[in-house]
Amino acid sequence: MKLPRTTLILILLALGLGGFVYFHEIRGATVREQTKEQKQKIFSFGEDDVQSLTVTTKKLTLNLERNPESSSNPKWLIKSPISGPANDAIVSYLMNLLVKGNSEQTLSTPAKELGEFALDEPQATINITLKNRQSHQLILGKSNFNGRFLYAEADPAPKPDGNINVLLVSTDFANAVNRELSEWKQPVDNSQKLPPLTIPKPTPINSK
Repeated sequence: MKLPRTTLILILLALGLGGFVYFHEIRGATVREQTKEQKQKIFSFGEDDVQSLTVTTKKLTLNLERNPESSSNPKWLIKSPISGPANDAIVSYLMNLLVKGNSEQTLSTPAKELGEFALDEPQATINITLKNRQSHQLILGKSNFNGRFLYAEADPAPKPDGNINVLLVSTDFANAVNRELSEWKQPVDNSQKLPPLTIPKPTPINSK
């Protein structure tokens, strides 16, 4: 039996609407959920939970500890390779990345292939010790193919299948840790070291 043209149009519209609902609502929700799972926080601790940091790069190994005098500045102290107050702005920049940083994607990779991401000879390693004595580690490898992210490992440990989770993290981490020792030190306030300005008294003119 031949269906009226109007009925056929209604059937086609219904099929089209059903397809739209499936791909946008059902299929789309699945994809969005997978994307949400891929993009997740690197660590779950807060800034106030951190007691010390050790930053190791190819140039130096820097040990930082929270100032026990919490109400005074600076908030952080350099313990080695020198001793002294740390640059709070520089340390806070790194801390913000550690606490709020996300992994854009997680790649399950055989441990033998870590060299492809420069994670066997990393550009930097950050060791974090919390006030409760728990420890965490972030290893930074090379940039990905388009230079938008860094390959990294967070608390590296093999999974049951023997693979390692390789993360894609912000390149800001490289900017935060690859610094000269002088940048980690608290800036010197030169205004406090300048001698007071003295105005010479005018030499009296002897009148004849």
